[in-house]
Amino acid sequence: MYRLTLKCLALRLLLLISCDARHSVYWRGNRRAIAEEGSSGTFNVLDYGAKGDGTSDDTKAFEDAWNEACKVAASTLLVPSGSTFLVGPVSFLGKECKENIVFQLDGKIIAPTSSSAWGSGLLQWMEFKSLTGITIKGKGVIDGQGSVWWNKSPDYDPVDDNDMIKDQESTKMPGTKPTALRFYGSNGVMVNGITIQNSPQTHLKFDNCVDIQVSDFTTSSPGDSPNTDGIHLQNSQDAVIYRSTLACGDDCISIQTGCSNIYIHDVDCGPGHGISIGGLGKENTKACVSNITVRDVTMHETTNGVRIKSWQGGSGSVKQIMFSNIQVSEVANPIIIDQYYCDGGGCHNETSAVAVSNINYINIKGTYTKEPVRFACSDSLPCTGISLSTIELQPATDKASTREPFCWEAHGELKTETLPPIQCLKTEKSTSQSYNDAC
Repeated sequence: MYRLTLKCLALRLLLLISCDARHSVYWRGNRRAIAEEGSSGTFNVLDYGAKGDGTSDDTKAFEDAWNEACKVAASTLLVPSGSTFLVGPVSFLGKECKENIVFQLDGKIIAPTSSSAWGSGLLQWMEFKSLTGITIKGKGVIDGQGSVWWNKSPDYDPVDDNDMIKDQESTKMPGTKPTALRFYGSNGVMVNGITIQNSPQTHLKFDNCVDIQVSDFTTSSPGDSPNTDGIHLQNSQDAVIYRSTLACGDDCISIQTGCSNIYIHDVDCGPGHGISIGGLGKENTKACVSNITVRDVTMHETTNGVRIKSWQGGSGSVKQIMFSNIQVSEVANPIIIDQYYCDGGGCHNETSAVAVSNINYINIKGTYTKEPVRFACSDSLPCTGISLSTIELQPATDKASTREPFCWEAHGELKTETLPPIQCLKTEKSTSQSYNDAC
């Protein structure tokens, strides 16, 4: 019986070795399965059917690679260099995903230029939603091919030899233009190194996100491309944006309602509309923005510099704002507060307003082409706590406008002499004035 037992054990061991050997051969031949086993945390879109030739639709390959990467914490979805991937509208959803996924963008992703790909119109092209710990990094490019959307002609006829969709008919694009890259409802978002260019509308958008870091980021679109904000933040908190170059056709950075604890530094802006808080309070809504710092920024040939804008009829507040070390070159309007903002006409006077208080301007220097300083504040709710120090703004050329600084219901103090002299600022108004910002 002892000999029989040894034979059984030997047979079992032989079978086990044989099965493991076949198992190893199987895994070596299946790169997806290797990743699932944890021996590799990288999911290359080429392994999921992506062609990377710029003409084939690689959307499904990206979705499949994402679905697999979601199963592995701290995994990497790789978009390799040397390839151009045509990707249609896509959402990378995170409810079932593990944490800390990396989207490694080394290649190029381009948007379709056929109207059929967009249906009746979409708000975003690529979306990352409901994720915890999501990073997009690399030296790659996301190209929205936005000229098809900006073209004022009802039809668009591709003429570029590099157009990757030569067989598509020229058709009118939908009226709704998509944001190129949007993050929604996510915590711990990092964008590093990538370039987004020629977006149909906003390049990079954060909505309902917390703990954001953007660095070494580039946007590149023509100065006359409509509504192509560089970075747009809404209902988002605790963000740092730095070492970035933003060229676009609208605000380089737009900060909207629900934002707080935003720190922006070492950013180059231009062309574009400058760095803006607002417009806030549109259609009698409540807006809350606080604790925003913008420093060590250069702006060149932009329509505005640092701006706060709100609609009449709104409520809420924008407060605790610092603009520091801003260098402007041929900027039309370097410093603006406008509580009478009206985009598109049809506006009328209203008594309620978004309260503006504790706004600090320190060391803002350079040249302007239209108006150096404009504080247009509400009759019923004047701006309070405006502080200016080391302001030196000169006309860009002899032909530039030499308008004096303009103030209306703006209250604060000059901590140093300014150039040009700002004599219209009223002595600090008591902040005991009754208003309910409910923020």
